[in-house]
Amino acid sequence: MEKLLLEGLFFAIGLAFLYYGAEWLVRGSAAVALRHGIRPLVVGLTVVAMGTSLPEFVVNFLAAFQNTPELALGNIIGSNIANIGLILGAAALVAPFRIDARTLRKEYPIMMAAMLAFSFMGIDGVIGFWDGILLFSGFIAFILFLVRDAQKNPYKTNIADIPEVRKEDVQAPGWKRGILIAGGIVALTGGARLMVSSAVSIAELFGVNPIIIGLTIVAIGTSLPELATSVVGAVRGEGDLSLGNVLGSNLFNVLFVIGGVALIKPLPVSTEAVYLHFPVMLAFGILVFPLAEFGKKLGRFEGATLLTAFFVYMGYLIYIASMSRSPL
Repeated sequence: MEKLLLEGLFFAIGLAFLYYGAEWLVRGSAAVALRHGIRPLVVGLTVVAMGTSLPEFVVNFLAAFQNTPELALGNIIGSNIANIGLILGAAALVAPFRIDARTLRKEYPIMMAAMLAFSFMGIDGVIGFWDGILLFSGFIAFILFLVRDAQKNPYKTNIADIPEVRKEDVQAPGWKRGILIAGGIVALTGGARLMVSSAVSIAELFGVNPIIIGLTIVAIGTSLPELATSVVGAVRGEGDLSLGNVLGSNLFNVLFVIGGVALIKPLPVSTEAVYLHFPVMLAFGILVFPLAEFGKKLGRFEGATLLTAFFVYMGYLIYIASMSRSPL
């Protein structure tokens, strides 16, 4: 029990470092971009979206190289599910918001296509180098799409529309922005190391597959930046930004994180992931469309539906873990 409490403490410390590391890196990078004349809309769709996916990337990178690829795979599948069920559901429950039809026509189909490709690539039991090439190429194509779309559509945002960016960061001397970026990188790396090692230890203590740990506590932990961004956006009356953040985060998780990691080291995919976790991830993605399409809004009923589905799935995973648990 003492070891479990100690590992839990290490996990919490790692999570705190991960959260603040991502925040500092996003603030510093976005401030540099804005200071050099890059438009806020483009910054929000690229630097900020990538920044909120950095915890997943760093955790997965380290997990893959510490011979726990199940943790890496579970983290991304679980994070995508948490983004839709927990984060979008919580944002709608806190502050119901209307949906821009263009979001459902543009970003939503792209997100679903990426998650479908991710799922099909895992059917043969591994996401390898060439899969990584395809996914990372999709990531580059998506960035180009965002930039060109932003150029065609005049923006109406300013710095205040990007919750992660502070005016004082943009106006600060260059060395201060450099400290934010460097501090963010150090905190992300250190936090990810603590989280991965403690998560593996917790899985061993409970005798459960690391993929279950990745699908639950690690996935929820690395999704905290998206949770903060989406809830803040919903409260500010910018609900479509909340949906866009979730869709963009899922895209970056698949194309940037999985694609990038697979380029360096293949990720094995279990039969359980192919026949259970991938279908659940796709089901959550499909569920968004009818909920958002009906009435062109996400209200408290829709938010409660997403949250209920998420907690039912989490409950099922905890039940599986308890059934296979070994004594401490």
